[in-house]
Amino acid sequence: MPYPYVLLSAAVSLDGYLDDTGPERLLLSGPADFDRVDEVRASADAILVGAGTIRADNPRLLVNSPERRAARRAAGKPEYPLKVAVSGSGDLDPDANFWHTGGEKVVFTTAEGARRLAGRPVAADVVALGDTLDWPALLRHLHDQRGVRRLMVEGGGTVHTQLLLDGLADELQLVLAPLLVGDPSAPRLFGPGRYPSGRLRLVETRPVGDVVLMRYEPTAPGTGPLASAADRHWLALACELAARCPPSRTAFSVGAVVVAADGTELARGHSREGGDPVVHAEEAALAKIGPADPRLPGATVYTSLEPCTRRASRPRPCARLVLDAGVGRVVTAWREPDTFVTAADGTGVLTGAGLEVLVVPEYEEAARAPNRHLVG
Repeated sequence: MPYPYVLLSAAVSLDGYLDDTGPERLLLSGPADFDRVDEVRASADAILVGAGTIRADNPRLLVNSPERRAARRAAGKPEYPLKVAVSGSGDLDPDANFWHTGGEKVVFTTAEGARRLAGRPVAADVVALGDTLDWPALLRHLHDQRGVRRLMVEGGGTVHTQLLLDGLADELQLVLAPLLVGDPSAPRLFGPGRYPSGRLRLVETRPVGDVVLMRYEPTAPGTGPLASAADRHWLALACELAARCPPSRTAFSVGAVVVAADGTELARGHSREGGDPVVHAEEAALAKIGPADPRLPGATVYTSLEPCTRRASRPRPCARLVLDAGVGRVVTAWREPDTFVTAADGTGVLTGAGLEVLVVPEYEEAARAPNRHLVG
């Protein structure tokens, strides 16, 4: 199921702390960065915080610029983004600023938390997710029921940690402040856990006043039955490669990317690459990787159309090439239609051989777009 684009936003000291232990909130940013954050808020459909942030900071989470609020109204959006709180216990102060400023609000909690909030209600819709906080279910609800396409997450560290551990964060915007805290009892941005492996991709770095903004994207492929943020990134790239294919009336336009377990891109390819009229995307990509590359068994192949199982132009179809390469996982956007081969079922062939295959239908339209002349 589709999720919103999840952007984590935080400011930390040079030694990685969100705050000190003093009675007043430690100001890590200055006016220039506060204005940047206001701009990011204005671009979001919703802003999410955990209950700990509401208790510790008593935030309002508003778009402060009148010009940005006016631009939202002109675009047909509410003046303020939806404000989202997350609390497993439902222990929330109904007098907090969060509930009495801005526009619509919603609280995601557990069944027990919903019972507590029924006795001490807050000025917000309450959504119970079951016995525990289910982050995929929360994101699906925001996407499907609230129309949220871009979600800004402003804390706290526990929420940021959970979203990264679950592979649900599409972007991290981290501001590094030129000061040190040094108190081991002060709150840190990230807690311990089994994070996705590999290095994050640095997208941007720039000074904002006396702080530095760094923007990162996750790159390591997911490992479970749900698409991670990195999976969606790589699959979107495969669909972009499909759009670059020279057009054909006798073959699909497909893009493929092979990514190692640590997030390193090993190769990419697309149909009819290099002037070869019959080369397939997976074939073009895998041909660029040495067959003895030790990273192949842990790699993921991202392909806009599932690997083919029968073809006339080469002795080995792409499903066989993937199996022979020893790759263990395939993520695809689109099951092959019967246009050229009836009941091809590349997904079935690969799963039958023990591979993990994940079909992400939210990218099917992007995969179909360069093939509309073939399938309508």
